[in-house]
Amino acid sequence: MLKKILLGLILVLLVIQFIRPAKNAAVRASPNDVVTLYPTPPAVKQLLAVACYDCHSNATRYPWYAELQPLGWWLASHVTDGKHALNFSEVGGYTAKTAARRLNLCADEIADHSMPLFSYRLIHADARLSEAQIKILTDWFEQTSDFIKEKAALAPPPPRNPEGL
Repeated sequence: MLKKILLGLILVLLVIQFIRPAKNAAVRASPNDVVTLYPTPPAVKQLLAVACYDCHSNATRYPWYAELQPLGWWLASHVTDGKHALNFSEVGGYTAKTAARRLNLCADEIADHSMPLFSYRLIHADARLSEAQIKILTDWFEQTSDFIKEKAALAPPPPRNPEGL
């Protein structure tokens, strides 16, 4: 009986290898990417790439185990959730208020060590940020958020419809 259960489990594991999630792999940087739109020092670009972009952009670097199901499904779920919370590749498509708020939230979550996620840091040593790296990122997020707010405040208001429609 145990052999049949084990054989059935192996068969299920083999079959699910053919059910793969779509990859999140952009060919080129988006014109709406935060590092394209706002001044970003090389150190910040590098930290974003290793600690944030796998889950919060359109360009995920997939480890070898992403090819093994159900791990691939689990990773795809993390990427989907991460992009829903904030997609650095699409910041230019957010309203100024939303972009500024989300970048401020990034600063807070990185400062309190809730981002990158513990499970991500376990496997990705380069995402284990030092206090100096955290300061670099949080300062940049806050400065960029302030820049977005200032730019939005200086923008002319949208034209009003004279008929009130």
